[in-house]
Amino acid sequence: MGFRQKITPGFIQKWVQVFKENGFKAGLKMLGWRAVIAIFIFYLIRDGFLYILLPYFIAKGYFGF
Repeated sequence: MGFRQKITPGFIQKWVQVFKENGFKAGLKMLGWRAVIAIFIFYLIRDGFLYILLPYFIAKGYFGF
């Protein structure tokens, strides 16, 4: 199990798997717009932290690296 799988909630993993296996149209039909929006928000928050906030805090010296 990789790091990404450990930090991704189980329900998001299931939804992403449905989209990967069936494609966008079938996934949208099966799960609905709520799933699409939830997946988008989850990745937006996660990537915002990893690629914007974390480097900023490291550069400011908050973590002491």
